[in-house]
Amino acid sequence: MNAPLSRWPVPDLNTLPEDMRTRILEVQAKTGFVPNVFLALAHRPAEWRAFMAYHDALLVKDSGSLTKGEREMIITTTSAANHCLYCVVAHGAILRIYERKPLVADQVAVNHRKADITPRQRAMLDFAMKVCQQSHEVEDADFEALRPHGFSDDDIWDIAAITAFFGLSNRIANVSGMRPNDEFYLMGRVPRSKG
Repeated sequence: MNAPLSRWPVPDLNTLPEDMRTRILEVQAKTGFVPNVFLALAHRPAEWRAFMAYHDALLVKDSGSLTKGEREMIITTTSAANHCLYCVVAHGAILRIYERKPLVADQVAVNHRKADITPRQRAMLDFAMKVCQQSHEVEDADFEALRPHGFSDDDIWDIAAITAFFGLSNRIANVSGMRPNDEFYLMGRVPRSKG
């Protein structure tokens, strides 16, 4: 049985405003499919644009010491804590590709403290999980625990902001019933076919 993509209307790609359609087609050209999140959120164009702008501000940049893989670790780990199937599956796939470690996404989604990651990454995810589950308890000692691992104030902001942004994303995905694309499940697990 194929569940619907979302509980809300999913607009046809051809009816979307030009800027949205262009962005979605660029992603499709790169990945070979349209991630469901792009269509599931598209029925509210102003929010779609704001969501994508903040997504890009956090994830599509080269500043700071967080790698692209580490950013995806934060998303996968905290999304699992928020029980977000879409984000765990989609960002777990991206994490596997960036880290070139097929097991790491599953490990951090289940228990980052037992995952095959570095002490720096474990400290980063400890902090992200505290922001995710107990942000009201974050204190100076949490910042100090990150400093020996080379995290700057900007890096710590990024860890917190990624966690917070995907907290919003997780909740929208859960409430809307957003389904992960089937393509995500095998990405980074098996070699790509040469076509």
